[in-house]
Amino acid sequence: MKGLPEERASELAQYIIQNNATVRQAAAKFGISKSTVHKDVTDRLRLTNRRLYEEVKTVLEENKAERHIRGGMATKAKYLQSGHNESENRKF
Repeated sequence: MKGLPEERASELAQYIIQNNATVRQAAAKFGISKSTVHKDVTDRLRLTNRRLYEEVKTVLEENKAERHIRGGMATKAKYLQSGHNESENRKF
């Protein structure tokens, strides 16, 4: 994604808000690094479009609060897919 960083920041923020996307999802969609997405929607956007910054900040905070749940679900799915039976390996 080329262009002015300020324009890119606005496009990223709009994508994150509309899709309730994570930084990782936005990075994959736009073909840039997670660090670039985070810098754009926090630092650059705060200086150029405060209203949009506040909206995207709300989505990012919600994602941050939920990430431990998504991680647990991903781990559970991984073990279910591999046929791993966790009760067999549980030690008391």
